[in-house]
Amino acid sequence: MPLPAKAFQRWLSGVAPDTSTADICRVSGVKRTTLAQQLVRGKVAETTVVSISRAYNVNPVAALATFEPYSDLAGSSTFPTDKELVSQIATVDLLRAVIGRTAPEGPAGGPELSPPPHATSVKNWVDAIDDGELRHRVSAATGVAPQNYSAQLSANRLAPELAVATSRAAGVGLAGGLVATGLVTETEAGWPPGARQAALDRLSDGDLAALAGERLQALGKTLRRQEQDQEQTERIWENLV
Repeated sequence: MPLPAKAFQRWLSGVAPDTSTADICRVSGVKRTTLAQQLVRGKVAETTVVSISRAYNVNPVAALATFEPYSDLAGSSTFPTDKELVSQIATVDLLRAVIGRTAPEGPAGGPELSPPPHATSVKNWVDAIDDGELRHRVSAATGVAPQNYSAQLSANRLAPELAVATSRAAGVGLAGGLVATGLVTETEAGWPPGARQAALDRLSDGDLAALAGERLQALGKTLRRQEQDQEQTERIWENLV
């Protein structure tokens, strides 16, 4: 949820004391008009806090933890599960790993994994921590209708407060969802260097192939749906001409 403007201004005075709004915006890349509008409305976006934190060498997760809605981020040090880590590996990187393991010459060091988020990182993350009842618990805790929650996942996005609420309901590290949505980086969330690669390496060949197959199947369904939508759009235009 957007952060109260008064709380934001108190935080900002501690991060960048005696610094003009113009200078803060220039250093952080936040547009002056955007910040002004947020302050007038009394609600400041989490992305604004993250951008300013980075500009002033403050950990964004620690910065968010100073605000009441995210206060429990400060005490969250739970390491992400292997399923969470693998969920943040892009499909193309999984396919490269499959090829690397099945090549005649055996596994070889490939390119580094692309950083999160990827095209299905949010839904994959939720699926990785879902015990079958997670969506219902999140809906009950936040008041967000299940269909609205699912719509966000389908669009590969999740509001920061919902991401943290999802982590809380699943009993996993609270910053995991913020990584999946791209609000913060792995490093900022406290994930050790190479954690995703290590989790990938721990997958058996069979599990890796099965996971890559599931990702490809899901991608195929998405592409077919897009093609059908495009065909329908073209038919509509043809009938209008």
